[in-house]
Amino acid sequence: MTRATGHTLRTATPADYDAIAAVVDEWWGRPVLPSLPRLFLDHFHQTSLIAESPAGMSGFLIGFMSPSEPDQAYIHFVGVSRGARASGIARSMYERFFDMARHHDRRIVNAITSPVNETSKAFHHRMGFTVSDPIPDYNGPGTKLVTFTRTI
Repeated sequence: MTRATGHTLRTATPADYDAIAAVVDEWWGRPVLPSLPRLFLDHFHQTSLIAESPAGMSGFLIGFMSPSEPDQAYIHFVGVSRGARASGIARSMYERFFDMARHHDRRIVNAITSPVNETSKAFHHRMGFTVSDPIPDYNGPGTKLVTFTRTI
């Protein structure tokens, strides 16, 4: 259990996908499930995290060690239940992921978000990430995204 949050962090399993899929759109306030296919939990569960409280899952982080860039890790998706926000869960999950990345000799952690996600941009800035300006056509024509990079 993390003292700061009162929640337990554990390594994800493929079986966690259904619980995440059931809440991710609600937690994000818009349809985002298509950005999180089951393959992430099937293939990257050992580097992904679940935060739990006595009431159930309160957060998750889906991340992996880049197979192409040996010094980099990537955080693909993070969610925290509305009732657990501002409790330190996201920070705890990120810090645990940074520890995993260091253990795998990674020195850089990357992530992305939509330019309209001000909460994410502010959080990543507080966590020490460099936050880019929106990058046009990042994920194909007409898709602007903001990138985050942090040296660990």
